[in-house]
Amino acid sequence: MKKLILLAIAMCLVFAWGCSKKVKTEPEVVVVEEKEVIVEQVVVTDPMDVYKAEYDALPVSHTVTKGECLWWISEYKHIYNDPFMWPMIYKANRGQIKNPDLIYPGQQFEVPRYGFDLEEVKAARKDAGAPWKALEPGQDAMIPAEMRAALGYSF
Repeated sequence: MKKLILLAIAMCLVFAWGCSKKVKTEPEVVVVEEKEVIVEQVVVTDPMDVYKAEYDALPVSHTVTKGECLWWISEYKHIYNDPFMWPMIYKANRGQIKNPDLIYPGQQFEVPRYGFDLEEVKAARKDAGAPWKALEPGQDAMIPAEMRAALGYSF
């Protein structure tokens, strides 16, 4: 039994001595290529200018697809983001639309972006059934920047 214990102690010492040896390793060399990157930065400080640029980028026409109605079209974020403004599209396209409840796939409608004032927007919203207390377009509506500023909305 003593021999077995001595053998176990000897094995532990050999094992401990083997693990404590320091292994020399070569340091890894990592080569990193530096590339010069030129970033063109345009700083626009006026939020109204940013809104004008986004508004001017919106489409000025829309092609009707199956199942659409003027209410839905005017509700699209890239059109007016306000369903109560559908009469604006109707009035601009009276030559194609005999009945605002009947539009057909493939028809291409003009989406007025300029050339109207706040009173016309209020009248359109009233015609569409907006509550009389909410005839002004909401803050999320896509309207010209000057009109948005006149209403006191932020950009």
